[in-house]
Amino acid sequence: MELQWNWEYLTEVMEKLIETPSPVSYYEEINPLMEKLAAELGYEVTYDRKHTVYIKVPGKNREKTVCVGAHLDTLGLMVKRIDEDGMIRVRNLGGINFNNIEGETVTVHTRSGKTYTGLVACQSHSVHVYDDAKTLERNENTMMVILDEDVHSKEEVKALGIENGDILSLEPHFTVTPSGFIKSRFIDNKACAACSLALLKVMKEQNLTPVCDTWFVFPHYEEIGHGGAYVPDEVSEYLALDIAVIGPDHNGREDRVSICVKDNFSPYDRELTDRLVRKAEALQLNYAADVFYRYGTDGSAAVRAGHNLKAGAFGMGTFASHGIERTHMDGVKNTAKLLAAYVLED
Repeated sequence: MELQWNWEYLTEVMEKLIETPSPVSYYEEINPLMEKLAAELGYEVTYDRKHTVYIKVPGKNREKTVCVGAHLDTLGLMVKRIDEDGMIRVRNLGGINFNNIEGETVTVHTRSGKTYTGLVACQSHSVHVYDDAKTLERNENTMMVILDEDVHSKEEVKALGIENGDILSLEPHFTVTPSGFIKSRFIDNKACAACSLALLKVMKEQNLTPVCDTWFVFPHYEEIGHGGAYVPDEVSEYLALDIAVIGPDHNGREDRVSICVKDNFSPYDRELTDRLVRKAEALQLNYAADVFYRYGTDGSAAVRAGHNLKAGAFGMGTFASHGIERTHMDGVKNTAKLLAAYVLED
């Protein structure tokens, strides 16, 4: 099946998704964007009680329902406390490595809707002042946020409307190089969400029908392990689209799509994984099969939660996960093509 992909659209929508803050539990901005993007493609959005986005597409076989999940939540921070001098102490949302966010700009999102920017700093922030500026471990107890406001006390910060529990998002720094590399925070997992939207565009424009009822699903709690914990009973397969990691034990590269055979919890369904491998081979995609260590997906969360379904997973190889990440457009394209084969081909 020859599909007419709009790769420019995929890149543009990836950037829009990445530039829209959505740290774990913060869906107030990304869900309206998903509604807008879906409407532009001619689809409707529905939600479950966890605010998961659903785009449901009827298939040729109405007796089978599969779920294609690409989580929208990203790493972020939460206000843990406000110190007497006005410094904000934070709690990790997801798997942030504090070493690679030092010096980063953040935005505080208050419950009233106000936003304020700030700087992530170590409490021993200057080599001119602190003997341990280079050696102090960077963690939740030693890192802080200094607001870009004229505040010098806890009372002045609270007067802005900032409270414990407010969300902080990180600047993503989205960049595409002339050679096709994509550098940004939150390629995990906005790149995979963009692949789903790009396929939905292809299906609408070319009047293509999935093999079976296919629900494109976009959860919000994958980074803390329970994004896929709820799956409606109709679903018999959960395909998790998520980035693939790169390292010495892995076959993946940034220009490849990696099919996850096993994550830190369990092997994925053998029949479904074999099916994905055969499709990748038939399309002559640049792909790898891999076993991951410190890694999980919404597919394994669904299995762990006890759902009676098959789970599979794949995604583009991504360098330096949970930091300023890097992948290549070829890896994104291979991911989108394998997704299309799964959804549209018997």
